[in-house]
Amino acid sequence: MSRVSILNSPFLLGFDRFERTLERVANASADGYPPYNIEALGDDRLRITLAVAGFAMDDLDVSIEDNQLTIRGKQKTEPERVYLHRGIAARQFQRSFVLAEGIEVEDAVLDNGLLNIELRRPMPERNVRTVEIKPGSKEKRLKTIDLEPQNQS
Repeated sequence: MSRVSILNSPFLLGFDRFERTLERVANASADGYPPYNIEALGDDRLRITLAVAGFAMDDLDVSIEDNQLTIRGKQKTEPERVYLHRGIAARQFQRSFVLAEGIEVEDAVLDNGLLNIELRRPMPERNVRTVEIKPGSKEKRLKTIDLEPQNQS
């Protein structure tokens, strides 16, 4: 069975990468840990805040690969502690966000159990240009190429 694409219009050229991104987002884990906020700080700035209580800076990793921002957390085990009740989650996690083309990660700051990741979205410049139309010559259109090799004895 073939897959129906919402971007299969002949007027949408070069959107195959965008379609793969949509598939990646649709297949992302629905796990709610750690909880996070996304704030708009203006027309060109965003902030992602993750609640990472109990994680030290060395326990966290922030990376970007192919327009995907990935935050990983893994706490080091402390075998000498004996918990009577453990209500603070200490499990490892991976949270990913797909970034639009051009969004840049400016900073990541861990403050009071909150990891703040600052993003900047540069405003695109309007780019209009005219493409010159060149006349084709009748000679070029009628020229044929012989693909059969010539026997030269």
